[in-house]
Amino acid sequence: MLGESRSPRALDLLAIGCGPFNLGLAALASEVQDLSLLALEAADELRWHPGLMFEDATLQVSFLADLVTLVDPTHPLSFLAYLRDIDRMYPFYVRERFHLLRREYEDYLRWAAGRLTTLRFGHRVDLVEWNREAQCFAVQVTAHGRETQRFFAKHLVIGIGTEPSTPAAIANLPPERWLHASDYFPRRDDIDRASHVTVVGSGQSGAEIVLDLLRRSGVHTPEIAWLTRTAAFAPLDYTKLVLEMTTPEYMHYFHALPEATRDKLVREQWQHYKGISTETLAEIHELLYRRCVEFGEARVEFRFGVAVESAAVEGGSARLRCRHMDTGTAFEHSTELVVAATGYRHRSPHFLEPIQPYLRRDARGRLRLTIDHAVEADPALTGRIFVAHADLHSHGVAAPDLGIAAYRNARILNVVTGRQVYDLPQRTAFTRFGPPGADSRDTASATSAIPEIVRR
Repeated sequence: MLGESRSPRALDLLAIGCGPFNLGLAALASEVQDLSLLALEAADELRWHPGLMFEDATLQVSFLADLVTLVDPTHPLSFLAYLRDIDRMYPFYVRERFHLLRREYEDYLRWAAGRLTTLRFGHRVDLVEWNREAQCFAVQVTAHGRETQRFFAKHLVIGIGTEPSTPAAIANLPPERWLHASDYFPRRDDIDRASHVTVVGSGQSGAEIVLDLLRRSGVHTPEIAWLTRTAAFAPLDYTKLVLEMTTPEYMHYFHALPEATRDKLVREQWQHYKGISTETLAEIHELLYRRCVEFGEARVEFRFGVAVESAAVEGGSARLRCRHMDTGTAFEHSTELVVAATGYRHRSPHFLEPIQPYLRRDARGRLRLTIDHAVEADPALTGRIFVAHADLHSHGVAAPDLGIAAYRNARILNVVTGRQVYDLPQRTAFTRFGPPGADSRDTASATSAIPEIVRR
């Protein structure tokens, strides 16, 4: 740990990563006059899932889940302010759709980023240390790949996002025989040359890739297979009362549960955040039906409840050794190209290595987080480290949802400033999640006052 004698001038808050969550933090912070914040992003520009930017792909949440609206609907960086600025308000009004096109959402993010002076792109964080004398974090950064800089901050927010996750069974194939879903658009030429394409994994990304392959295919184009471990090609459960599980009230209830109970619920609730939109499923079925009409058969192979256990190249093809999970039957599946729609995992913040001894972890090695999204730490570390979108295990299915981002960011800002700079919503669900006398509404009311920065 560092122990410089002189006290550096420290920012109140340094955000590492600049995806939608930390961009929203910077947006809300821009209206707090006495708060100093800087957000650093390793990439040279803001891009949002460019490898899956299908022309008609939409968000699965309302436009109200923008960077700011759910806690500050009059904020100058709201989605409605964006529409007004680009003169698209009336077309959006007449369209009467709450769900934005993915391209439109990315353009909104870039519009908002262009109006903030607190963002630094091309700045990679290499190391975070604790300066004991100054009681702040010392952050070593490489700017634009060449210049070493140093920043000091009282508190940090880690929002470095996710990275593609691929099972070893598939990743062991030669690079020309497989790709992750995140590289779908950059590898379109490879897909066009393949005579048989197999998508492994479901979820929205897998379904959108299958849909794209069906739209582009005909008599002489690739045969399509779709294999997934899940027990069905299941829809997102976005019914109204179930959707209340993505609200702050459920988040408070979930956080107070024992760790084992939380883990059980996350496993059971996968359909709330890993399912497929009903519209996508309906369009896939419609295209399958049309293929039957045109070709006499659908010419696809869809199987759920299938685990891919290993893979190898044999005779010029990728051969997947699979197991049917209901029956235990082993079988082989031959294809020319595999698309791994196997999701993402949280990036490991390696730059935190010098302060790892101060951070507390649960029985499974995950960071223990307070209700305020801060890492529980040794009292000697007086600065707070908050996390964005790495709190599924502690805060439940709301964690990856864009609809909770503004609330989480407002709560962080309240903690850092030590006052209620943003009023947090109190009535967020009709459902009472806990038993009488100790339900989540009582908990939310009790903990939604100005958070104490010393709370551990």
